[in-house]
Amino acid sequence: MALRRKGRSAGRRAAVRWWLLSLLGAGAAVTAAAALLTVALHVSASATSGSPYRLAKPREAEELRWEQEFAPPQLASPHARKLDGAAEDAPEKRLWLPAPSRRFVPCVSPSLEYRRPEASRGYLLVHTNGGLNQMRAGISDMVAVARILKATLIIPELDKKSFWLDKSNFSDVFDEEHFIRYLANDVIIEKKLPKELVKAPKSVRYFKSWSGVDYYQDEISPLWEHRQVIRAAKSDSRLANNFLPPDIQKLRCRTFFQALRFAPPIEALGNLLVERMKAFGPYIALHLRYEKDMLAFSGCTYGLSETESEELAMIRGNTTYWKVKDIDPLEQRSHGHCPLTPKEVGMFLSALGYPSSTPVYIAAGEIYGGESHMVDLQSRFPILMNKEKLASAEELRPFSQYASQMAALDYIVSVESDVFIPSYSGNMARAVAGHRRFHGHRKTISPDRKALVHLFDKVDSGLLDEGKKLSQKIIEMHQKRQGSPRKRKGPVSGTRGSDRFRSEEAFYENPLPDCLCQSNDDSIVSI
Repeated sequence: MALRRKGRSAGRRAAVRWWLLSLLGAGAAVTAAAALLTVALHVSASATSGSPYRLAKPREAEELRWEQEFAPPQLASPHARKLDGAAEDAPEKRLWLPAPSRRFVPCVSPSLEYRRPEASRGYLLVHTNGGLNQMRAGISDMVAVARILKATLIIPELDKKSFWLDKSNFSDVFDEEHFIRYLANDVIIEKKLPKELVKAPKSVRYFKSWSGVDYYQDEISPLWEHRQVIRAAKSDSRLANNFLPPDIQKLRCRTFFQALRFAPPIEALGNLLVERMKAFGPYIALHLRYEKDMLAFSGCTYGLSETESEELAMIRGNTTYWKVKDIDPLEQRSHGHCPLTPKEVGMFLSALGYPSSTPVYIAAGEIYGGESHMVDLQSRFPILMNKEKLASAEELRPFSQYASQMAALDYIVSVESDVFIPSYSGNMARAVAGHRRFHGHRKTISPDRKALVHLFDKVDSGLLDEGKKLSQKIIEMHQKRQGSPRKRKGPVSGTRGSDRFRSEEAFYENPLPDCLCQSNDDSIVSI
């Protein structure tokens, strides 16, 4: 995704990075200010870099005057040292090295027996539900369902009634033309129902969760005998993770990882944000799931004030489609069911060995409680960036009122990061982790929240000090949690019914073995 830049702008960025590193000893406040200043320079420089995405304005005279009169002389140096955390220090290169990919590459081409879509039996309408990545997974499943049902798929309707009240249409978030064109050999897709069927009776169904091909062929397909239009009232988890035909599994992967490309304006700004983050050197994308909706839904109130806890309980009680109302927050946390707090994330990164000079991108919506809950993390990692800091208000304005479009920007920066760390295993964390596996098993560290909170509680109670011993424990417990290739996990032993399916690793979180194959040919990138 990321764009490449050359020439004078690259020299300027390298010089600024060296200057920023020289300020680290001056303290967090100065460093953070310098970081923002660096981004400002990089943003202004991008307008003259020759990029096909010219989102930034030409440099204003005031910006040029600042550089001429106030910038340190190091800015002129073309041989400046990179700010890259500790990546140039040999013992700490491991911090950025991905897990060995073992030569796994995408293999999503259909089999020789696969045929273009046959004559359509009817139309499939899809009402998606949830946030961006829940909808992406649902859409990908519904493409496969349309193939199974021999249906014409109408461009899905995005969820406009959930917590976020996002009014985005499909074409606002995704590249609609690419979606239709890319899947032309798999499913017939049309933008709208024929006029004569708009008011025709429809068969509205809540498809059974985690279903196989037999369910759709035996229970849903016969509906075509009575109606020309079937409407799927929900789209989430309507296909099984496992034991589906190989061509159906590969179609799901082609849709999720390749056909559902974001709309061009989102891709353009997302790529620019990646480039601006890379101006600091290798970076961590931290999916900090500490927004109001997540905390209210999960009942996680550790570290919050009584007033904040009461507000979240009220939101949970008033949200009708959240079924569980009474939640014990301490029990939730002790079982690892809560997102790590910003403070805990800071402790985690430090224990892993990342120095305070590490650039960290916060992939999140509005953090609950604002800056008051970010103080500890900011003090440990002053180069703490997000889309609001990297982009101007003018650049963000077309997307800022739409949660799914803002989340798409975070998604791009997260997929392209050197290291991705989610504080909670929600839909975005799973989707990004799967995407990074699909593109070569990029380093993704999955925190063991249950074990971590046990250690952090010991630190808080004075039974364990932050330092070498804590670091050794945390590094050891995460050696095998860094995104290395492995087969998708099945259900937890002893679970039954829907709990059995729910306990499985999600298909899109780990597309191995269905969509990743080992290759012995150095020239093969994808199959």
